[in-house]
Amino acid sequence: MADVLTSEQRHKNMHNIKAKDTKIEILLRKVLWENGYRYRKNDTRLPGKPDIVLTKYKIAIFCDSEFFHGKDWDILKLRLKDSRNSDFWLKKISRNRERDEEINKQLQFLGWTVIRFWGKDISRNPYECLKVIKETIFQLEMQEAADLFR
Repeated sequence: MADVLTSEQRHKNMHNIKAKDTKIEILLRKVLWENGYRYRKNDTRLPGKPDIVLTKYKIAIFCDSEFFHGKDWDILKLRLKDSRNSDFWLKKISRNRERDEEINKQLQFLGWTVIRFWGKDISRNPYECLKVIKETIFQLEMQEAADLFR
């Protein structure tokens, strides 16, 4: 698949991609704030610097872009093989996926619950993401209550 953009256009696009305070993160944070949830942003004390951290519940939330985190990786891999600079992108996205798994394991080992949302899921229906977070909080609270009676 040939790139439809010129080198200058592609450079400009890639240069404008942010690591923090992306549109999807801001959208999800607004929904959380509106519903009374207080959070930390990009907490450097935790592995992977989660995008949103609900410290009260020990929940780490990541807002992952579909491309850089390899959503539908088998399909994306095939598309990337025909692209310019394919070796770079295949290695980069594979490593991102591995790192995501490592970070999930590290956080879980530390007693944190990890939630990962795809960017399009947040964009299309942030309140569905809020519902997932609320359900997770409910499950954690029920588990904590059950542990008290053991």
